Amino acid sequence: MATDIEKAPEALQELVAQADTGARKAGGLAGRAIALVSLAWAFFQLWYASPLPFTFGFGILNDTEARSLHLAFALFLAFMAWPALRNSPRDRVPLQDIALALAGAFAGAYLLLFYRELATRPGQPTPADIAVALAGLLLLLEATRRAVGWPMAVLAVLFIGYSMLGPWMPEVLQHKGASLNRLMSHLWLTTEGVFGIALGVSTGAIFVYVLFGTLLDRAGGGNYMMQVSFAALGHLRGGPAKVAVVSSALNGMISGSSVSNVVSGGIFTIPLMKKSGYGGVKAGAIETMSSVNGQIMPPVMGAAAFLMVEYVGIPYSDIVKHAILPATLSYIGLLYIVHLEALKLGMMPIINREPRPLATKAMRFGLGLSGSIVVCALLYYLFAALKSMLGAAAPWAIGAVVLALYAVSIHQAARCPDLPEDIDVDNPKPLDTWPTVRAGLHFLLPIGTLIWCLMVEEMSPSLAAFWAIVVLVALMLTQRPLILALRRQPPGEAWMRGVRDVLGGFADGSRNMIGIGVATATAGVIVGGITLTGLGLRMTEFVEFVSQGNVIAMLLFIAFVCLVLGLGVPTTANYVLVATLMAPVVVELGAQSGLVIPLIAVHLFVFYYGIMGDITPPVGLATFAAAAISGEDAIATGIQGSVYALRTVILPFIWIFNPTLLLIDVRSGFDLVLVVLASTLAMLVFAALTMAWFRIRMRWWEGVLLAIAVALLFRPDAFMDRIAPEYRDVPPAQLLAVTQDTETDDRLVLVIAGTTIEGEDVSKTVALQLPGVKGDEARKRLADGGLTVTALGANVQIGGVKFGSRAKKAGFEQGWEVKAVKQRSERPSEHWFYLPALLLVALVWFTQGRRMAKAAS
Repeated sequence: MATDIEKAPEALQELVAQADTGARKAGGLAGRAIALVSLAWAFFQLWYASPLPFTFGFGILNDTEARSLHLAFALFLAFMAWPALRNSPRDRVPLQDIALALAGAFAGAYLLLFYRELATRPGQPTPADIAVALAGLLLLLEATRRAVGWPMAVLAVLFIGYSMLGPWMPEVLQHKGASLNRLMSHLWLTTEGVFGIALGVSTGAIFVYVLFGTLLDRAGGGNYMMQVSFAALGHLRGGPAKVAVVSSALNGMISGSSVSNVVSGGIFTIPLMKKSGYGGVKAGAIETMSSVNGQIMPPVMGAAAFLMVEYVGIPYSDIVKHAILPATLSYIGLLYIVHLEALKLGMMPIINREPRPLATKAMRFGLGLSGSIVVCALLYYLFAALKSMLGAAAPWAIGAVVLALYAVSIHQAARCPDLPEDIDVDNPKPLDTWPTVRAGLHFLLPIGTLIWCLMVEEMSPSLAAFWAIVVLVALMLTQRPLILALRRQPPGEAWMRGVRDVLGGFADGSRNMIGIGVATATAGVIVGGITLTGLGLRMTEFVEFVSQGNVIAMLLFIAFVCLVLGLGVPTTANYVLVATLMAPVVVELGAQSGLVIPLIAVHLFVFYYGIMGDITPPVGLATFAAAAISGEDAIATGIQGSVYALRTVILPFIWIFNPTLLLIDVRSGFDLVLVVLASTLAMLVFAALTMAWFRIRMRWWEGVLLAIAVALLFRPDAFMDRIAPEYRDVPPAQLLAVTQDTETDDRLVLVIAGTTIEGEDVSKTVALQLPGVKGDEARKRLADGGLTVTALGANVQIGGVKFGSRAKKAGFEQGWEVKAVKQRSERPSEHWFYLPALLLVALVWFTQGRRMAKAAS
């Protein structure tokens, strides 16, 4: 089965290739070399992610060696797959590019090839080391220019220049500078620069997830999600736009590219949206927003989720928990926006399906939802029972259950007609939802395997992806022969087609990773420049000067900087930049303002604003892809997309002040239900505000009432704070008692004071998410979070802060004095403010209903 991108016109395929896989399609020996190296890279990464090296005691690489080999593959393929210039040949690889590819591979693999020699002389590079480092850096910048674009390469050059020209900089940016030898050693021969955290996460986790997404698309999973969305929503008013939103949400869960999301779905949904009456600009904007929002949807989040584990220092399952509600709200808001657009434009469904009574629809939906919940619950408890009874033999029993589920799902697929390989744009036909779902139930098995291994078994992200890929490869090899056998048809070429799909998926996965591998390495150049020069501290001072201590002004300025940094930069590299440069600024200045901001809230804040660069004119690559399909102006499409993006843009400001949106400080199941329902209603009302349309066009006073309702629903804490404060101060001497009584995974909030390295006396409010459970010994809970304290009578000092710990990342400083411990006050629940919000929404609803009735009469 061809992937959806392969169905696109050649110009669009070229656009995706330029953004993701490389525009060169070489034949002959060079083409075979690209294919073989791509396969070798994929097999190496799968081997590295698996438990096999430790099982066989062979091919074990440490982190630095693996990163070095990863970069060697990326640099080789970057020069082989990406032409140097627009007029460079696409059907062959020039000799100079082959030479650059080989040189890049050698420079990238230098740490692997000479690991022992380099380990014997740390900090004392030889002239050969410096020469290779300099050549490698220049080759990396050229590969970045080709595979990622000018913005990323220019940004890296600026940081290199800043590192070397420090003494000649303006006073606010001045530093002592770095010699060429020191800079090259720092960036290329240590793990502080190119071979740092970003490249490590690309090596250890991102590759296998990109490979998983590519294989799933090759298997037919992407088409399945599109067809299910079309069957469920295509017959509704504004159905094609709703299909675009839902299918992009499903594909975005496992995809790493907003551009390929736009093209693979947009070639069908954008023409259908135009046909239904949205117009080209709005159709392109809806598809752009749907696809870009896939980058914020767990479990992959454009691969940034795995970087957040390193930067924030909390488990991956917590990252998913905190990110899921805002991402879901963003899609719900967009779904409502496209519905309101359909109402405003007076659209009618473009597909006529036999109408069913409302009771029948409700019963079918209820049976489907309850049946899915029951099946998931039964499987969960069955697997738990098998683990409890069988111990070490449980994986074999669970594997047998998965095999049985696969047999059942393949049997269902064999009884249903094959899914169409595309959507007939000119004459779309309605699909029945349940038969469409049944035809591809087996595609849910690898996705379910991934989620189970990540969230229940709590395996490392790379190991979870390995097992999901094993299941997926088995599915790809067997699905078509088994379906044909059950239909009593000869298998023919079905077995070989499965093999070709697997090998093609492996090669495509590697080509999709070239730009990401190069971009994360270049992000390491920028990170290395920041750590070498101390720019982070100067950035904090600069932002404090610009904002003049105003928290809102500080957040607005940082949001703007993140947006600019994200222009033309891939999601993963984008997050590395904003997390390194901007996140510490928010943490530090927020703490100095007395604002308790969870670290994950800060990182999601900068991440959300960074990826808005994919939409915003004039560089938004996803916008240009959508405009190419719709045939409309890219700038107009980007402006319309930015209007639709307002519902996403507002969310980070809300969770900075009210972390319950990230499911932080939610203490009971009842609280969880209230927060989810209130946030969903707030998002719907806010989406209506941006469209100036609720049931009908709003009057100004209705907009004011709904704006007040949104504030009450999103920020009930702000109103409760005026009645009773959330925290009360207790003496520092009670620190250990408060720590012991703090609930599991709740935050310990302290006011600490001390002198910075610049000699400035500072007081700030910091919070530590405490590990362990309530009642555990206090010092152990603090130590597990990376913090030790020293009590001297009534005074308490921070005795030590472990490097890289939660406490260090949260802004705790060794030697500073604890001025106060903040304990939660016994105040009424802020959720009471939901009631007046509901009354305001109901008032506008009924008022507009009366106007509608009057107009109809």
